[in-house]
Amino acid sequence: MEEQVATAVENKQEPAVQQSEQITTETSEVKSEAAPAKEKTSETKAKPKKKIIKSTISLAKKEEKGSSEVEDAVKTEIKRKSEVKRENPEELRRKRFAHLKLFNRWPMDVVVNDAGLKNYINLTPVVVPWSAGRNIQKQFWKSKKSIVERLLLKLMAAGHKGKKHYRTSNVNTGKLATQYNTIVKAFELIEQRTKKNPVEVFVRALETGSPREGIATIEYGGVRYPKSADMAPQRRVDLVLRWMTQAAFAQSAKGKKHVWAALADEIMATASNDTTKSNCLTKKQDLERQSGASR
Repeated sequence: MEEQVATAVENKQEPAVQQSEQITTETSEVKSEAAPAKEKTSETKAKPKKKIIKSTISLAKKEEKGSSEVEDAVKTEIKRKSEVKRENPEELRRKRFAHLKLFNRWPMDVVVNDAGLKNYINLTPVVVPWSAGRNIQKQFWKSKKSIVERLLLKLMAAGHKGKKHYRTSNVNTGKLATQYNTIVKAFELIEQRTKKNPVEVFVRALETGSPREGIATIEYGGVRYPKSADMAPQRRVDLVLRWMTQAAFAQSAKGKKHVWAALADEIMATASNDTTKSNCLTKKQDLERQSGASR
């Protein structure tokens, strides 16, 4: 009986083993079939990758060519702009209005020889130099005004000199037509005596009479002492205009001479570097002597 049972069990296990062997063979066949499919898919996927790489390389080459062309164009444009001289807007305006004359009488095409004052003496051609305080709220924009207009403004309020304050200030403030007539008559006298353009003589007087060195007060340890310092070009022009107008009013006080005659004498004496007659030159020498002593 035991032998019969063992044989029966063996007979039952054999078909199960056969079934498992069939399953394994089938799975192996399926895997073998799936492997070439995977290979095919990998091949199909690898092909577009190669195409993408080639296209990116070609695009990169095109971009490099384009960027090089753009760089070359930029370099050529920079060279062209560097070769072309950049003109100042004021110079362009001078060229555009070069036909205009001051008071329709005197040309303003004068060259400023002093390099420090070149940008602070405005000689833009204009018939009537009056801006009506257009740029008064902007700091340091007074240098953009015509230099003749700045002379006119100093004539309106020249400031006091000694005890002549009541004669040189406050009386002429706002009298535009009066001060224009003063300048016109002074320029007429300069033209008669020198046979030159009065605007040129006025510019030479500004260059000669403006100080180049001044004094700065320094406080150290509660003690103040002067120290010499280079003077700013804008202050140089301010001082020489102040000294001119103060001398003109001082000489014309008490009816000695007309103010336009005194102004013309001061401008001509300063332009000719006459230290005996020019108030600007005496003030300049005093200031530079003090600054030289405080170095």
